[in-house]
This record gives sequence, C-alpha cells and structure tokens, in this order.
Amino acid sequence: MRLLSTKDLTLHLFFDDAIPKYTILSHTWGKEEVTHQEMLNPTRAIQEKAGYEKIRRCAEISYDEGYEYTWIDTCCIDKTSSAELSESINSMFAWYRKAAYCLVYLEDFHGNHLKDLTGDIRWFQRGWTVQELIAPVLVVFYSASWGVIEEAHFFTKKLEKLTSIDQSVLRRSSSLDEISIAKKMSWFANRTTTRVEDMAYSMLGIMGINMPLIYGEGEVAFRRLQEEIIRNSDDASILLWKGTTEAAFDFRDPLARSPKEFSFANAPQAPDASFDEPFAMTNKGLALKADLISIIVSATDRERRETE
Repeated sequence: MRLLSTKDLTLHLFFDDAIPKYTILSHTWGKEEVTHQEMLNPTRAIQEKAGYEKIRRCAEISYDEGYEYTWIDTCCIDKTSSAELSESINSMFAWYRKAAYCLVYLEDFHGNHLKDLTGDIRWFQRGWTVQELIAPVLVVFYSASWGVIEEAHFFTKKLEKLTSIDQSVLRRSSSLDEISIAKKMSWFANRTTTRVEDMAYSMLGIMGINMPLIYGEGEVAFRRLQEEIIRNSDDASILLWKGTTEAAFDFRDPLARSPKEFSFANAPQAPDASFDEPFAMTNKGLALKADLISIIVSATDRERRETE
C-alpha cells in the first residue's frame, strides 16, 4: 500500500503489518487531478493544479489531527500499471475500512449546514463513493472551503434519505452480511461512473467479491460480477430485478443488465432470500430447483397484453 506523508507530501510503500495508521480521502475527480507520476516530481505547474491543492489540504488536516500518512487515490495508485490498478481496486474497500478516518470532500458544496446537503451534490451521485461511505469506521464531511460539516454518524437519517442506504448500515449496527444482494444493488441504482466497467468494479467490496479488471469489456463486467456473486453466495435476491425497457411479459436472461434494474429496493434481508436447493450459472444458463406457482391472469390483463 502506497501512502502519502502528511509532513512533506512524499510517497512511501508499506506492506501488510508494517502499514502505519493513516487517513483516507473520499472525493470526486476533477479536470486537474495530480497523478502518481506527477507527485513524484511536483513542478510549479503541477503545484498550481486544483488537484494538488486538494492533496495538500487533505494532508494538512490529517497532520493536524496527528496522522503522519494519508491515502489519496489520484496519487497513491500508479495507474500506468494494470496489475497495481487491479490490486488497488480489489483492496479498496479494506483500505477504507482500516483507515483511522475518512475525509469526504464535497467540492461543489458551499454551505455550512447539514440541512443544505442535497442529492445534486456530485459525491452523492457517484458509484465509487458508496463503499467510501460505508467502509470507514469514521467519516467526516468537509465543504468546498474545507470547513467541517459533520461526522457521518451524527446525521444518518439525512444520509439515508440522500443515499437510500439503511441507517443501520451507516451506524455500523448491521453488517453487510445481513443485507440482501438486491438491496445492496439498489444503492447503486441511481449512481454513475465515468467508465461502464467501473459501475461493477465499484461494487466489489460491498459484495465481498474479488475479480480481475478487464477495461474494454463494457457491460460484461456487471454480468461477471453477478456470476461471481452466485458462485460465492446462496442469496437468491440477486434474481429479484425488474427490467426497465422491455414489455412486462418479454423473456430475458436471468441476470440483470445494470443496477438500475434493482431500483425497487424492497428486497428481503439476507439470508431469507435463499432457495433450499443450491443454484448456479452453467454453460446452459441458470440451474435451480424451485416451486412453480400458478398465477391466474384476468381477461382484462390478457387483452391489455395483446394490444401492447
């Protein structure tokens, strides 16, 4: 794990038990972010970037709080190395969980009070920030001017309204194992990522999945994620999605195409959503044993379908 010194902004590599206490930054990327390579030799032009000022302020606050190191994704990951990028993304949930505390920087929020927070703030719209809110032990929100807004555990009701993430999860009184797969998926239903694949990759830690990154695979990444979930879990709520574009009675593949298809959010809590028999994805499709229930469709419904 590569950390940034809060004292002199130099980068240091640590392994396993040698990793010191550190803070971690959660933010949304802008146009002037500073890369790992640029941070190794920060010229005057680099230091004038908005991203460098963000790094400096994060380090300054962390240093004042007594922490010698911080982790910031823009400069602590060498993204020219596909192996390092893959390892970092698969480790990210654990890194946020192990941080002493997480600084959430809302660069487009210029208020000072909780009541002014809205879902229009970019941080509440991004896929990556879901795990960055849930994983850390302590989360502190900062405004665009780096003024402290509040610690997350003091306004979980407001956060639940903005994110649809259960207060029990935000308060750490419920573990992620107690939340169904469908419910977790619903947290991402209205989120976006710059690259299509990142929607699936941003969910890895929340779902407890580790898998290789293949940029260029597009929506296949989300399918791979679901297949990995089925291989590692007996939570059948992963099948509780609703198509967003097809007619109600069209036949479809058993897997969802995106988290948007889980936006109903009324899934049962795990482990209630499980079959008595195991189910799995095979080369022929989904294999499962389940009871069939006859549903009587009224003539009115039948006529409506025939006219659609």
